Amino acid sequence: MLAYILRRTLYMIPILFGITLLTFFLFNMLSGDVAARLAGRHATVEQVANIRAELGLDQPLPIQYVNYVKQIATFDYGRSWSTKQEVSTMISEGVSPTLSLTVPPFLASIVFCIGLALFAVYLRGTIFDKGTVITCLGLMSISSLVYILALQYFFSYYLGSFPISGWDPSWVGRWQYLGLPWIILFVLTLGPNILVYRSVIMDEAFQDYVRTARAKGLTTSTVFVKHILKNAMIPIITIIVIDMPFLITGSVLIENFFGIPGLGGMVVKALNESDFPTIKALTVVTSIAYMFFNLLSDVLYSVVDPRIKLS
Repeated sequence: MLAYILRRTLYMIPILFGITLLTFFLFNMLSGDVAARLAGRHATVEQVANIRAELGLDQPLPIQYVNYVKQIATFDYGRSWSTKQEVSTMISEGVSPTLSLTVPPFLASIVFCIGLALFAVYLRGTIFDKGTVITCLGLMSISSLVYILALQYFFSYYLGSFPISGWDPSWVGRWQYLGLPWIILFVLTLGPNILVYRSVIMDEAFQDYVRTARAKGLTTSTVFVKHILKNAMIPIITIIVIDMPFLITGSVLIENFFGIPGLGGMVVKALNESDFPTIKALTVVTSIAYMFFNLLSDVLYSVVDPRIKLS
């Protein structure tokens, strides 16, 4: 396993190189004159030239790309073109609010959705099962923006249970602002996750080994937990791991509506202002997260199912 992990880690290097090359190409070839945009409409030619020199945009593209790769290798992403702050500092400050926002509802959703999907399969064909499917389809048919506005109005404005928006950077004070965003994120994941988990578990419930286990006299709970759920974990792990990088980038809509200073809002602001140092840093961080979690999923496959060999 260690050899496999090392080999997969080495494979990440050319992939990351391709991502940096693509990001650099798209930004420099398609974004226009960034220096003129930062200088403003009424800037003189000399002012634009000074900004271009200050940002290193007057150098040849190969040199700019080499400097870009050096920054990535040393984890020194420079300063933001819009805020003038160190990008690494901005990311470190944004990680905590984002993870505080996304991790609790993510974990709660996994446990709740798998449990409800198991129960729906156990009662398959009944009113409960059909009602669960219909409810999930209804939840998926509503825009996330509707959930945000409706729940914000009901819980914050009508009931006054939560603040409408705001943020407290302290660990004690931030939780009062996260209660309603947690509820919204949890509700948003219910529909798709329950349907997918139900489908995966349902496929396993009709396999031959399930009939064999029942013929041996095993209880229904033992069959579902120790056999069906265990064999359904591979696709479930895949779904969970695919969602994990979003824990880092956060929820853009939620962060903007509730004034949470996380990475999601940072991405939008950097794109709107053509802030290349921030864009490239967040691109690299997100890419590394995707590759790491893909590797983690492969390792977990072998843990869940010993028949899978890593090679």
